[in-house]
Amino acid sequence: MEVEFSCPREALWFGVKTVGRALGAGRGMPILGGIKLELTDDALTLQATDLERAIICTIPAENRGDGPRAVLVNGELLTKVASRLPEGEVLVRTVEEKVELSCGGVKIDLLTMPLEDYPEIPKLPELRSCAIPREQLQQGLDQTTFAALSARETSRLSLTGVDMILQEDKLRLVATNGYRLALKEEPLPTPPAEEGEYLVSSDSLKELLGILAQVEAEEVELYLDEQKRNLFFKAGEVIFIAKLLQEEYPDFERVIPRENRIGLHLERLAFLEALQRVEITAAEESGAVILEVREPALTALAISSQSAEKGEAEEVLRLLRPAEEPIKISFKAEYLIEALKKMDSAEVTFWLEDPESAGLLEPSPPGGFIYVCMPIRMG
Repeated sequence: MEVEFSCPREALWFGVKTVGRALGAGRGMPILGGIKLELTDDALTLQATDLERAIICTIPAENRGDGPRAVLVNGELLTKVASRLPEGEVLVRTVEEKVELSCGGVKIDLLTMPLEDYPEIPKLPELRSCAIPREQLQQGLDQTTFAALSARETSRLSLTGVDMILQEDKLRLVATNGYRLALKEEPLPTPPAEEGEYLVSSDSLKELLGILAQVEAEEVELYLDEQKRNLFFKAGEVIFIAKLLQEEYPDFERVIPRENRIGLHLERLAFLEALQRVEITAAEESGAVILEVREPALTALAISSQSAEKGEAEEVLRLLRPAEEPIKISFKAEYLIEALKKMDSAEVTFWLEDPESAGLLEPSPPGGFIYVCMPIRMG
C-alpha cells in the first residue's frame, strides 16, 4: 500500500518550513534530519524532532491512496523542494523507495529514510493546562528569552531556560544569565487546571516565537504530560513540544531590588539611541558605559565611555524629572540596549541605589515587565 495524496503548494510549504525548525541532523544522528509525513483520510500531518523539541503541523490534503500511511523524507531536501515548487496543486506519491513530488511541469524524486528508526514523538495530552492569547504569549517570550544564555554558551542548564510559572491568574516568565534578569507577567483569561513551575530551553522558545508569528490562531493552549517531562503549546493546527529542563531554577525573587531610591525618568528612544552611540567607544572586553547624574541640578544624565583603542564619547540627556540624588554607575551597554528594544513605552524609569547594587529598568507606567541588571565595578 503506497502513499499518494495531493495538497496546495502553499499548505505544503507552510507545513514543511514550520516543522523544519525542529530538524536535528546536526546532532550526529542522520535520522533526526527527517520529516515524517503521516496521511489520514483528509489531512497530512508533518512531524520533526531533535529530541529536545518536536513540532507537529497538520494541513488539509486529499488522500488518493488506500488508507493511512506514513513516510520519512530528508527534511533539508524537502524544504528546498517545497520552497521552489510553482503555485498550484502538489501530487505526492511513493514509488518503491522514493517520494515523487509533481506540480505543474515539475517532477522531483527524493529518497525515503527508514521510518522504523524514527523516534516516537509524544502525543498531545487530553487535559489542557490553560490557554493564553497568542499575542500575549508572543510578547512575554520576546521580553524574556533574550536574557537567558544559549545552550552553546554554558554548561549551567538552569541559565539556558525560561522559568514558566503558572499561577491562579497569571503566567510569569523569567530568564537570567546571572548578570541580568527579565521578568514578564501575563494575565490568564481563566485559572490553569494545575499551578506549576516549568523550565523550558530559551533556544526552544525562540523557535516557538518564530512559529507564533506565522500562525493565525488567536490563542495558544498549554498541555503538560503526566510525567511532567514535556510542555505542549498548541496554536491552531501546530503543536510545539518542548522537553522540560530538569534543573532547579535560581531564587530570582531575592535579586530583584524592591527599594531603590534613585529614579532616572527618561524618554525610552532617546535613552536607547544615546546608549547606541556611546557604546561605539566602549572598551571591547567590557562594553561598559558610565551613567552619571551630577550636582547641583540633578536634572540631566551624562552617558559616557572611553577606551585606549577607540577613543571616548559623552552624551547628556534631560531627565523628565529631577533625580533624588547624584549617582555614578557603570553598566554593560549591550544589556541596557537589548532591554530597551524589548519595550514599547514612550518613557522608562531606571531605579538605582548605589554604584555596586543592581538597577531595575521598567516601562513607565509599569506594564508587567521588569529588567534587572548588575553594574560593572568601576576601577
